[in-house]
Amino acid sequence: MMIRKSLSRNPLSFALATAMVFAASAPVFAQDSSSTQTPEEAEKAKSTTTFDTVTVTGSRIAKDTFNSVSPVQVVTREETLLAGFNSTTAALQSTAVTAGSSQINNAYGGYVTDGGPGANTLGLRGLGPTRTLILMNGRRVSPAGARGAVGSTDLNVLPNAIVDRVEILKDGASSIYGSDAVAGVINIITKTKVDGLTFEAQHNATDGGGGDERRYSIVFGQTGERSHFSGSYEYYTRNDLSLRDRDWTRCATDMYRDIDVGDYWGSGDFIDPLTGKSKCYTIDAGGVTINTIGTNTRTGVAAPGTSGTRFNRWRPNSAVTTGLAGYEGVNTWSRDTFDDAMLNQSLISPAKTHTLYFQGGFDLNALGDAELYYEFLGNKRKSTQTGYRQLSLDYAVGNPLIPANLRDSVAGPATNLTNGQPMGVRAFIGFGNDQSKQNVDFLRFNAGLRGHLGSEWNYDFNVMHSRSDADYTFQSFLTSRLAQSLDVVSNGSGGFVCRDASNGCIAAPPLNSNTIGGNLPADWKNWVFVPVTGNTLYKETTFNFNVNGPLFDMPYGSAGGAFGLEYRKADINDTPSQYSIDQDLFNLTASAPTRGNDSVFEAYGELELPLLSGVTAAEELSVNLSGRYTDYKSYGSDETYKIGGLWTPVKWLSFRASYGTSYRAPALFEQFLGGTTGFLSAANDPCDTYGEASPTSMRYINCASQGFDPEFIQTSGVTVITQGGAETGLSAETSKAKTAGIVLQPDFGSFGDLSFAADYFDIKVENGVRDAGGAAILTNCYNSSAADFTAGNGVCRLISRNPDTNALTVTNGFINVATEHVRGLDFTLRYVRDIGPGEFRSTVQITHYIEQTDQLFPEDPKVDSVGMLRSPQNTGTLDLAYKWKNWQVRYGLDWIDKTDSYAYYEENNPGLFDPATSQYKLYTPNYFVQALSVQYDADKWSVTGGVRNLADKEPPTISQGVYNTVGNAPLYSGYDYFGRSYFMNVTYSF
Repeated sequence: MMIRKSLSRNPLSFALATAMVFAASAPVFAQDSSSTQTPEEAEKAKSTTTFDTVTVTGSRIAKDTFNSVSPVQVVTREETLLAGFNSTTAALQSTAVTAGSSQINNAYGGYVTDGGPGANTLGLRGLGPTRTLILMNGRRVSPAGARGAVGSTDLNVLPNAIVDRVEILKDGASSIYGSDAVAGVINIITKTKVDGLTFEAQHNATDGGGGDERRYSIVFGQTGERSHFSGSYEYYTRNDLSLRDRDWTRCATDMYRDIDVGDYWGSGDFIDPLTGKSKCYTIDAGGVTINTIGTNTRTGVAAPGTSGTRFNRWRPNSAVTTGLAGYEGVNTWSRDTFDDAMLNQSLISPAKTHTLYFQGGFDLNALGDAELYYEFLGNKRKSTQTGYRQLSLDYAVGNPLIPANLRDSVAGPATNLTNGQPMGVRAFIGFGNDQSKQNVDFLRFNAGLRGHLGSEWNYDFNVMHSRSDADYTFQSFLTSRLAQSLDVVSNGSGGFVCRDASNGCIAAPPLNSNTIGGNLPADWKNWVFVPVTGNTLYKETTFNFNVNGPLFDMPYGSAGGAFGLEYRKADINDTPSQYSIDQDLFNLTASAPTRGNDSVFEAYGELELPLLSGVTAAEELSVNLSGRYTDYKSYGSDETYKIGGLWTPVKWLSFRASYGTSYRAPALFEQFLGGTTGFLSAANDPCDTYGEASPTSMRYINCASQGFDPEFIQTSGVTVITQGGAETGLSAETSKAKTAGIVLQPDFGSFGDLSFAADYFDIKVENGVRDAGGAAILTNCYNSSAADFTAGNGVCRLISRNPDTNALTVTNGFINVATEHVRGLDFTLRYVRDIGPGEFRSTVQITHYIEQTDQLFPEDPKVDSVGMLRSPQNTGTLDLAYKWKNWQVRYGLDWIDKTDSYAYYEENNPGLFDPATSQYKLYTPNYFVQALSVQYDADKWSVTGGVRNLADKEPPTISQGVYNTVGNAPLYSGYDYFGRSYFMNVTYSF
């Protein structure tokens, strides 16, 4: 099987990265107070608590050691505070946690994403958020968000001020935690014992304006002899950061180069005759055609920067008196595509959240010294996004609203606005800004009973219920009202009224320069452009019972065990606006309701076997075994397991390894998503100008078999209907995960404590659940064998073609097609030493990806995206801190490796993407972001302040037309869109 590599490796850069690793990177242990404790520090930490054992994320067995079979990274609240993060969301989506994987964050407000606009999700290893399990205090946080594709935890619901630490298990753990723990587990752990009252306030202000963040919180609690209670309330707000607020987004250009000029990016752009510079916001750079009309082809006067005399696109110009009087002809490059209102669009969408959290317990002095405990999390999110809308208004041939000299124009067939008549003139109007908003209420409550079974065994019974209730509103033109308003008759006074005056119809404006320029009557706008609202309700209920304790004595210790039962039921009910259900939203996606439920029963067990301890060549040798039986109502049953081992031949050296399997049933939206209609351009029809392909290619042969002329030109867009896969045989996906690591902790005495860990990871998902995408389905079908194509086998069954118009419709259901394979290395080095009056601490973390392979269909070649744009091969973080008395100073550095997509695109498009000659810029250099902070921590109060993105580093730039971009920057969560920002945090305790 051919594997496509994204680019040739640079030996020098890899050598430098490797040198950085071995010069500075720590074993990651689960811990309470720092991200890389040594065993001595762990013992000291244990002495301050009443517990003899702890439960490390990645295992349900409480142990008296912090060394773990699986790699666990710990990020403490102190570290996130010093780093300047104003929310748990931002901390979790940082490079230190995600290792360079792209995440859905607040820069994706204008895109269709799972969870809807405003949601923030997290996926480890680039395998997506549905394969990463989010826990809080060891119990799952259910999905939240808006629209039909709700299937992952929305990080916005998490508290911040009461968080003690976050443990990140970067290893598959489905047999321990459930089927969605494919790529890893994030466990947010709160402070369990709080006495008193603490106020906290933090303000993050950007140097360039816009995007400021403020958070005000109160943490409270009381601990008595038999009970404890604690909680927090937080208010968080983020201001809008618009495209206008940053220099690098105010003028997005094509950023093409002219080889004859030299290696100068932008020299190949179209030069705007009005400015003499590269044209801002062309069609490829995010602009839309505005201030223009489309007609039949006719003779006229060319606009500045345009050549020729025959045009079908025109711009109003009252000075033109010949040809088409009042209009000048424009082409693809000279037509208007930029409106100043475009700069009002959200770069970072604003939001407000209220988060209330309670936890507590009461000792019953019965049922085995049982504690009755409870936990409540409530979150309210209000988020908005500002967009920009173009209105394509179609006037029928002969419509009295058209000027007399254009009434004979026949620009195309009838559309859904021309009431059955051929289209005469299309007006491309810059309508202006629109708003989307989401109100999401999330509630999560759990209560349980935990105690002792005898002297050594413990039990825990828990019931949890979660509910996400979201209203989502956006503005849309209504197709029916637009069409009704364009069907007019004279009112006898020189004006017009609707032929059908029902529903309060208001006649559309005549076609003139004001209308084309976007100066539209307010009453007509209010009638045809309305807010539409839908609602998404997601509910999940969980019952869990587990026991753990020693099983039997072995020569070198007691074998530990943990066993449990779990039942989960989830329901989704998304009801779009009736206008959406009726497919009445003009040029927007139409959606049917998404309704469905599923349940699962699971039984699991885990064993910890100490094979050797305190003997020659085996200070510790232990094996961890876990297994889970899973039975889904929808997909039947399967078993998963995991085997792990830890060997410490000498005190300063440990080896660890694990192998596990998973079985993930599709998320509810993957099963039951209501039919959602979208569109692709006509150029996506494989038979469009297929004569340019080789006559021996399957695309050519299959198109010819349908009777198309090789010069066939498709004039209709491709309709794509995306829907859930429950009715099309969608099955559960499986995966395998392997890890192997080494931990070094040499004793340097007075020279300080050094710890180093290197872990190899290998995760392969097979039979993966994915919506293939309309374009991929079309390409795969038309490249299939003639026999399969003719018979409609495989994905060809998802395609239909209208025999009268030749328009294509693709059913893009979720199917089991994908194979994903990710391999790499995690390095962590930590060094701690007393220097002068204080303590110096340095930590380096680097992730190196060896492979990120994706194969959509079995017959497709494997594509390795390592090193390509948005998939850096290496990422790293450096953290240097010095603490003395009440003071602490911290310097941080985030690194994202250079990326390059030339090789992949050149293989598929020979001659177009040779880096030496291509007009496209498809690479980014190494990207570094620095941070500096200082903290003073007194007895009852503390102040922390600093600067993020110290050098005000802008994101790198690429050419348009290949990747989604923000301005000219790749749409990628790893780059900082805020710029330099200042933060100040103040706490005061009573």
